[in-house]
Amino acid sequence: MLLLYFNGWFAKNILMPLVTQRMVAIACVLLLPLVTVVYGNYWVNDNSMLRVWSFTTWCWLLPAIPFLWWQHTLRLPDVATFTARLWKPFVIGVAFGIADVLIIKGILHPQPYDSLPPFLQPFPYSIFLYTAGAIEVELYYRLIPLGLALWGIQKWVHTRWQTFVFSLIAVLTALREPLEQWPDGVWWFVCYAFGSGFLMNLIQAMYFKNQGFWATLLLRLGHYSIWHIALGLYVQYVELAR
Repeated sequence: MLLLYFNGWFAKNILMPLVTQRMVAIACVLLLPLVTVVYGNYWVNDNSMLRVWSFTTWCWLLPAIPFLWWQHTLRLPDVATFTARLWKPFVIGVAFGIADVLIIKGILHPQPYDSLPPFLQPFPYSIFLYTAGAIEVELYYRLIPLGLALWGIQKWVHTRWQTFVFSLIAVLTALREPLEQWPDGVWWFVCYAFGSGFLMNLIQAMYFKNQGFWATLLLRLGHYSIWHIALGLYVQYVELAR
């Protein structure tokens, strides 16, 4: 998040051509996942406990570059545009993360863990891994499918029907993640997990249409900052330290 605001400040206060601003913004998207690859593979003596990104995984981010570059042609904010309103989706994501911690850790698993569960990673590697993961998810769950949808809608759908068609596609794409991560457990938890996952993805789709890629990414980063990173810190340095 600091990288995004630094780039926005830099572009605003130090004159740069718009093309250069886009290049810097896209470099921000690619840089941290690349650092994650190097960190997991070369900066630790034993990475057997880490979920390591390979260079091949990082290369799968590259096909999204044209979608980032031409985002402004879809009547979305330019990828080089950073506004003060971007804190709002981040806070919404934090709220989803807090809810997950209260439900899953507070109610379903109040007892201390004896090792890091699969959805947590050691700190500070967790910062890099889950930021890279958020970028990957938002590129392939949001930017590419909804970018293609917006392009097709604006090209072939009558203006009167564009909002309806996009809303339908947004609902369908919002179903993807909760269906892929269908949980086990008691019925109310299954309903909660599916409902919260669907709602968060749907809100992200709406933010994507109105504020572009950075808004939807920051919403997911807000969620991950609590659910994956802050909870991981607590488990690693409080529960496992006892």
